Amino acid sequence: MDAVAARPRSGSARRKGWGRLLLRVSILVLAFVAMVAFSVVLAKVTLTPSPASEELVKSNLHPGRSLRQYAEDYTFLAACKQAGGNLVLGMPFGILLPILVPRRLRMLRMFVLTVVVIVLVELVQGAIVRGRAFDVDDVILNTAGALLAYLFVGRRLSHRYHVLAEDPEPEPDRPKAEPRTKAAPRAKAEPGTRTAPGTRTAPRPKAATGRTGRSSTAWSRLRHGVRRRAARGRPRKR
Repeated sequence: MDAVAARPRSGSARRKGWGRLLLRVSILVLAFVAMVAFSVVLAKVTLTPSPASEELVKSNLHPGRSLRQYAEDYTFLAACKQAGGNLVLGMPFGILLPILVPRRLRMLRMFVLTVVVIVLVELVQGAIVRGRAFDVDDVILNTAGALLAYLFVGRRLSHRYHVLAEDPEPEPDRPKAEPRTKAAPRAKAEPGTRTAPGTRTAPRPKAATGRTGRSSTAWSRLRHGVRRRAARGRPRKR
């Protein structure tokens, strides 16, 4: 009966294992495709030449200079468009990279990869593309967008994926053994006495103690000893 009941359980466990594997592969492939699509969009946005702004754009190696320029020279909508666009451009890094990188130190890995990719893109902009220049504030904004996306979305999504990938297949239920009952402790027999097999000796009652804490037998012995010594020290009558 046990072997017959274990067969359907093993079959269901195998189906669950294949289903989990298929789900993991699907999520991984979807994340990879989304990362490739995002890379194409990033290349079009950042590596497209802009000859009209060639004389206006300059390289920026001082953090905060471009942000101050957005606040002083741009309108509110234009400043939000520039800063918000850089934030949104970095968010896919915080959502997709935690799924693709290992679970250990995933936040640090995501941060390092995001900074490396954005710095390379900015360097290519400043060296090759016309009308584009390296801007350290773009790197800061893109990295901040990746961190925000990771904290709000990417952390939970990647945690669920990695837990799904590392969770082992459940084993079939096994009947639990009944707990063994502990035998009652046997009382020690007094020296010089014999006990029949299978019988237990009652515990020896403790002697009553007085106010001083000594047993009554010891106190009586001490009292008799004092009386004897006093009797020996008395002079005998002639």
